[in-house]
Amino acid sequence: MADETHVLDRPPEGANPDWTVPQDWNHYTPEEHGVWDTLFARQAKLLPGRASEAYLRGLDVLKLSKPGIPDFEELSERLTKLTGWSVVAVPGLVPDDVFFDHMANRRFVAGNFIRRPDQLDYLQEPDVFHDVFGHVPMLADPVFADYLAAYGRGGLRALELGALKQLSRLYWYTVEFGLIQEPEGLRIYGSGIVSSYSESQFALDDPSPNRIGFDMKRVMQTDYRIDDFQQTYFVIDSFDDLLRQTVETDFAPLYAEIVGKPDIAVDAVLESDAVVTRGTQDYARRKG
Repeated sequence: MADETHVLDRPPEGANPDWTVPQDWNHYTPEEHGVWDTLFARQAKLLPGRASEAYLRGLDVLKLSKPGIPDFEELSERLTKLTGWSVVAVPGLVPDDVFFDHMANRRFVAGNFIRRPDQLDYLQEPDVFHDVFGHVPMLADPVFADYLAAYGRGGLRALELGALKQLSRLYWYTVEFGLIQEPEGLRIYGSGIVSSYSESQFALDDPSPNRIGFDMKRVMQTDYRIDDFQQTYFVIDSFDDLLRQTVETDFAPLYAEIVGKPDIAVDAVLESDAVVTRGTQDYARRKG
C-alpha cells in the first residue's frame, strides 16, 4: 500500500498555494539514493531495444545516469532549454485541477519521496523514481512535450464538461502505458512500463495482453487496471500523429457521444479494432 501521508486533500503545512514544495534534495539519505541507483541500474540495462528512441534519447540528454536521486533544479535547467518544461516537487497526489494547471503551463509535478527497499517491484502511488525516470525523459522530446501540455489544457476543459473519467483514460493508455510502432518493432514509452522491471518485459513479450492500434474514441471508452499488468495496450504510429489527433479533435461532441455509455472491458477486442496482436488473456490464470 502507498504511504497514506502522500495522499492529501489540502496543501500540507509549508506547501505553496499551488501545492509545490521544496524538493529538499540535501535531506535524502544514502539509503534513499541507493534505492534510486538500484532501480536505475536495473532499468537502464533492460530498456535498450525495448524503450522508444525518444525515451532513450531523453534519458541520455538529461544526464539521468548521474548517481543518486536527481536534483530538480539541475534537471529543470536542462529540460527547460530543450522544451520549456520544468520539474516541480509536490508532497504527494494533488487535486486534478492543480495537476492539469501545472501541466498546461509545462510544469511536471513529481513526488519528492522514494519507495522503500522492500517496494522495488511495486508501489501503488507514484514516487520520485516513477515520476522522474518514467516521465521526464519523454519531456525532452519536443513533440511529446507539446502533447502533454495540450493534454493539460484539455484536462481543465474536461473538468468543466464532466468528462474527466474519459480523458483520464487517454493519459493512462498513452502517457502511462503507451506503446509505439517504430521501424525496429514495438517499443514502450509509457512511464508506468519503462519504470517497471516486470512490465517492461510483459508489455512486449508476453502473449497474454491485447495490443491494439490507437483510436482516440476507443481509448476513452476503455476501462483499465490500476493494480496489475494491463490486459490491453494501445499502439500509436508516431508521436506526431498522437499530437495531431489531440489538437485537431473537438472533444466536446466526443464527450457528449461517449459519456454515460457502458465502458469497454479491459480485455475486449472489437470488430473495428486494428489488432496488432490478439492476446491469450491467460495471465490471470497463470498468476492464480
